Amino acid sequence: MVTAGEPRDVRALPKAHLHTHLESTLRPATIEEWGGDPPAARGFSGTPIYPDFRAFGDERAAVRDLLNSPERFRRAAYEFCQDEAAQGVRYAEVTFTAASHGERAGDARMPLEAVLDGLHQGERDFGLRTAVLLDHSRRRSTERLARTVDLALAYERVVGVGLAGDESHPLTPFGRELDRARAEGVHLVHHAGEAAGADSVREALEVGHAERLGHGIRVLDDPALVTRVRESGVPLEVCPSSNVMLSLAPSWAEHPLPRLIEAGLHVTLNTDGECALSGEYSSAREVFGFGDDVLAELARASVRASFAPGAVKKEILAEIDAWAS
Repeated sequence: MVTAGEPRDVRALPKAHLHTHLESTLRPATIEEWGGDPPAARGFSGTPIYPDFRAFGDERAAVRDLLNSPERFRRAAYEFCQDEAAQGVRYAEVTFTAASHGERAGDARMPLEAVLDGLHQGERDFGLRTAVLLDHSRRRSTERLARTVDLALAYERVVGVGLAGDESHPLTPFGRELDRARAEGVHLVHHAGEAAGADSVREALEVGHAERLGHGIRVLDDPALVTRVRESGVPLEVCPSSNVMLSLAPSWAEHPLPRLIEAGLHVTLNTDGECALSGEYSSAREVFGFGDDVLAELARASVRASFAPGAVKKEILAEIDAWAS
């Protein structure tokens, strides 16, 4: 029982997790068991780790290469569920680069099907709900994006598709496939306004039909864009620790999270897969002095911004209200 004035346990706060990459959530012990080296991010202490996006991407590529069998894909998804449930996550939309893995494996559907199997088992064992978002690197071909959209259309548990990776590569060449995805009812969520500026956000909204913005912190570069994003209700998937790791913010204390909230933007709190979600909520409390009311509202925002069925949203929102009461 929480007494008056005592902060509530953020691990017990029911949450949705909207921006997390499966390949970045692998446990260090699992990576070592498979013969790899855990990412530097696992030793994050609040200061920048990677000098640029390329250094981060190269390290992640080495980890992705360890996913080379149905058993490993299945295990990664199952352990993801276990770890998310321990952080109070009730619903997670996990991002997965299915087409890339399928090309490497020589089997277009095996990686995604194995991940879906692992998620299904994890849901049953740990009591959360999950869905999948398929991402596509801006550096890769439109043909691969077409295969990604095809996979999204083939599996009910895949709820969306998004462009990710180095934002210096434009989104515009993928416009035709994104139009097709939208016409077929696939949700679209793109990384934008992370390393690149306001123009990348406009492109994601106008060409990419973005329903949420992955990161989106650079929207603050342009007051007119802040107004547009706020009034359109497009949520931001903000990942503070990831931004600090990638040298996009010098420290947690200098992260724009409070300014995004103060601007009236629809802010959700996420990890990018690099850390524990309850840790992001704890850091927001410790660094910015956010009270339980603010943390509960961030959790509610994550649920409302999700693509979960209405009944699931209602259930989790009621659980958040119970935590906050």
